[in-house]
Amino acid sequence: MLRIGVLVSGGGTNLQAIIDKIEDKTIKNTQIVAVVSNKQNAYALERIKKYNIEGKCIKPSDYLTKKDFTLALRDYFLSLEVDLIVLAGYLVVLSEEFVQAFPNKIMNIHPSLIPAFCGNGFYGLRVHKGVIERGVKITGATVHFVDEGTDTGPIILQKPVEVKENDTPEILQRRVMEEAEWVIYPEAIRLYAEGRIIVENNKVKILDSI
Repeated sequence: MLRIGVLVSGGGTNLQAIIDKIEDKTIKNTQIVAVVSNKQNAYALERIKKYNIEGKCIKPSDYLTKKDFTLALRDYFLSLEVDLIVLAGYLVVLSEEFVQAFPNKIMNIHPSLIPAFCGNGFYGLRVHKGVIERGVKITGATVHFVDEGTDTGPIILQKPVEVKENDTPEILQRRVMEEAEWVIYPEAIRLYAEGRIIVENNKVKILDSI
């Protein structure tokens, strides 16, 4: 059984997409053992109650230093013996100590086709605003492993999405979520649960199903 811990900051729409695929058995032998938010009132913590998933708020302001916070977060997930950590709209930068404790065991989804419109400062609507301002015709989403950099870890899956002439950042954000994020994030987790993802030389290789 693959044990997943999820980190969220907001509503948890990507979290819901993953839960749905676990519930309908598309993702097999997988359990979300905890959802942690840095915000007490994050709707994601309300969302999970009907699934009997443990929810917890661990926020930086409860600790004297950023290092103390990330070490507490690390130790919490280590105590749960998680096999994979999923970032689902988590707006706190993880420390090196945290990332190094879970090498190639932390997934994130970014709302563009990395390496475009990623890195420091590119998150949320800022990504889609940048895409529209640049006049890009095709955007999309990327699932990747998290390393010590920002959006620099090995890429697992990508899916393109058309940018339309009259798009606003909000409209484009919704289309990218519906057409790409909610599709490839559960798929990446399914592949991981099936043991079909390996990382070699900072690149992901997806094995054929057995």
